[in-house]
Amino acid sequence: MERIFKRKLYDRLLEWKCIQNGKTAILIEGARRVGKSTLVELFANNEYQSHILIDFNEASEEVKSLFNNLMNMDYIFLQLQAIYNVVLEKRRSVIIFDEVQKCPLARQAIKYLVKDGRYDYIETGSLISIKKNTKNITLPSEEERVTLYPMDFEEFRWAMGDEATIPLLRTFYENKLPLGQAHREKMRDFRLYMLVGGMPQAVEAFLETNNFSMVDLAKRGIIQIYQDDFQKLDPTGRLETLFMNIPSQLSQTINRYKPYAVLGDVDETKLMELMKDLEDSKTALFSYHSNDPNVGMSLTKDMNKYKIFCTDTGLFVTLAFWDKNYTENVIYQKLLNDKLNTNLGYIYENAIAQMLATSGNKLFYYTWPKDATHNYEIDFLLSRGAKIHPIEVKSSGYKTHKSLDVFCEKYSHIVEHRYLIYTKDLMKDGQSLLIPIYLTPFL
Repeated sequence: MERIFKRKLYDRLLEWKCIQNGKTAILIEGARRVGKSTLVELFANNEYQSHILIDFNEASEEVKSLFNNLMNMDYIFLQLQAIYNVVLEKRRSVIIFDEVQKCPLARQAIKYLVKDGRYDYIETGSLISIKKNTKNITLPSEEERVTLYPMDFEEFRWAMGDEATIPLLRTFYENKLPLGQAHREKMRDFRLYMLVGGMPQAVEAFLETNNFSMVDLAKRGIIQIYQDDFQKLDPTGRLETLFMNIPSQLSQTINRYKPYAVLGDVDETKLMELMKDLEDSKTALFSYHSNDPNVGMSLTKDMNKYKIFCTDTGLFVTLAFWDKNYTENVIYQKLLNDKLNTNLGYIYENAIAQMLATSGNKLFYYTWPKDATHNYEIDFLLSRGAKIHPIEVKSSGYKTHKSLDVFCEKYSHIVEHRYLIYTKDLMKDGQSLLIPIYLTPFL
């Protein structure tokens, strides 16, 4: 039996149900295999008298055709109850449109179904805003959209049966206290999270077998599903190539993703379209270069300069070693024990990008010339009220933070707090706070 993991988005669904009381539908977006269907089914079972789940991946033409004509709602609801053998109760039942992008007319119907008011509606979807899935339909304004990301570090610890770690870490962070003796153990816990990742199937494989080969197998299966999706969206294979090259592009010391180096010659309009599709697939996170690091960073982002990360660091690790048929347990063991000698800075950087995005931050970075051949770089910029918080990342215990110092001098009028994220324990260094990577979610 598949395990059901506790997810934070459950509380968000509860809030939507209580506050909206049927006035809007809620759409849960996210990459494939991130746990959307499991979450909504659990929610429907717990919070409603009855529910119908229409999985548009396998729904019959008969079911799909019900949404072609909305003149007679009574007929639609009677048909659904008969087909799914479920009795719907007014204001006590929910209808779930699973993988709604496969039936655009059902998504368009949300406007009228919500207006009818009898039942609640939850939609789930991946590749939800890809052009062909929204072509010729009116998108409902009665739809709240939320994103389900892979399990974050806290959800991962919950899955391991540990409810105590994250609240404790929060207390240490708020009081700016080092962890001392506990630091090494927390770093090991965090490296385990980086290796397994937050995809429910991979976490389940780890809990069932405690064997990294089986975890890797689960992750490779998920990546293959993504490859198939990319192939359908772009039969030329370029979209898939962009995704598969994320680790190799990050591991080079260039400060952005170079699509032409990966794809060769490609028309600029086509490239923009491919990048949009990659971003919409929710399998990748984009961090844009801010040309003027100020509070409204979205206004000055450079659409042609970006870094691309994987939404799940566990998948990133598997992609980084994709050239082997399976990532040998020895690689995992060495990574877990911090003994692998390649420069793994890029895995840490991916983990930080994932944590910041999951906490609701848009990702930006900033570079500027140091001399004729070198650049300074701020890895992440967070905007907080009228101020910004620059972050420099070190994959080692290195305490030097030249880029951070120069940046804070240059932009002293808008910098509030400054952070170096690294692998050692928390400490203050002048005005910079040096924090271990596992405290990133509290920034």
